[in-house]
Amino acid sequence: MAGKPQDECNGDKSAGPLPTLDSTEVFTYVAPWVIYAMSFSTSPGFPYRLALGSFLETYSNRVEVVQLNSDTKRFELKAEFDHPYPPTKIMWVPDLAGSRPDLLATSGDCIRIWQCGEQISLKAPLVNHRNTDYSAPLTSFDWNQDDPTLLGTASIDTTCTIWDVERETVKTQLIAHDKEVYDFAFNKGVHQFASVGADGSVRLFDLRNLQHSNIIYESPIAAQLLRLSWNRLDDHYLATIAMDCDAVTILDIRSPAMPVAELAGHHSSVNAVSWAPHSTSHICTAGDDRQALIWDLQKPVQGNAYIEPILSYTAEAEISALQWSQAQSEWVAIAYNQSVQMLRV
Repeated sequence: MAGKPQDECNGDKSAGPLPTLDSTEVFTYVAPWVIYAMSFSTSPGFPYRLALGSFLETYSNRVEVVQLNSDTKRFELKAEFDHPYPPTKIMWVPDLAGSRPDLLATSGDCIRIWQCGEQISLKAPLVNHRNTDYSAPLTSFDWNQDDPTLLGTASIDTTCTIWDVERETVKTQLIAHDKEVYDFAFNKGVHQFASVGADGSVRLFDLRNLQHSNIIYESPIAAQLLRLSWNRLDDHYLATIAMDCDAVTILDIRSPAMPVAELAGHHSSVNAVSWAPHSTSHICTAGDDRQALIWDLQKPVQGNAYIEPILSYTAEAEISALQWSQAQSEWVAIAYNQSVQMLRV
C-alpha cells in the first residue's frame, strides 16, 4: 500500500485526463424501475448473473434476476418476484466452488432467504423478535465467505446481529455503535467483522470475544460513515466512505486511527466501493459525479501528490451501486437510475 493521508473530503483534483474504458466492452440492462440494490452471483454455474432490487416508495417492490448471454451479448430476464419494501441490500450465497444450494438473501424490514430455481420462493424470513414485536429496519448485511451458515446484519437500532442461517436462529446480538449502524462486513476467516455508522466510527469485533471491540477509526469531521469494504486478499486493509464526501478512506487495522491513503479523484459524493477479487492493490469507487474509477494502491506517491486513478468510466447518471465480480474478475457492475451496466476492466 502506498499513499499519504489528506484532509478528509478535501483532496487535490488537479490530475489530467484518465484512460477510459472501451465502450464496446459495456453491456446495459434497463429495469422497469429505479435500481438500488445489486449483486453478482458467485456460482461458477451462473456466470454473468445479477440480482437487482427496486427502489419504489411503496410497500410493494420487486427483485429481478438477469443474466448476460455471452453469445448474443444481451441481458435476459431469468426470474422476478415481489419484495416487501425496497431491499437495502441483495447478496447471493458465497459459492465459488458451485457446491451449495442456490440461495439469495435480501434485507429490509428483516432478512429474507430465497430459494432459486425455475421459480424463486421464500425459504425463510429471519426475524429477530427477542425483545419486542417490532423489528427495526436493516441497513445492510454480509454473508460470511468462509462459513455461509453465518450472516450478520446492521440496523438503525444501533445493533448488529449474527444469524445461523441453517437453523434460522440468532447466534448473538450486540449494541455495536452509539447511533445507527449503516454497514457490516466480515473479514477473511470466520471470526472477525467490522461495522460503521452514524457516530462516525469504524469498529472491529471478534466473534470469540464480543465483550470488547476496537474503534480503529473515527472521522475527524464527525461525518457519518455509510459503507465499508474489506480487501478480499489482504485482511489488514479496509475502505470506508462518509456521507456527502468525495473521498474514500483506506485503513490498515494494524495502525488504527491514521488512514494509509485518501482516494480523492471524485468530484462529488462517493456512493460505493469494491475491492478487486484477484489483486491486493486494486479497488473501484463510484459516485454522484457519474464516474467509476479504478485505483492501483501500489503506485508510488511523490510528496503531497494524490493517488491518481488508473482507469475511469463515466455513466449517464449518478452511480448508486457498484460490485466487482468475484467469480469473473474482469467484470465490474454499476447501477444508475433504471440501468445496470457490466463493464469489462
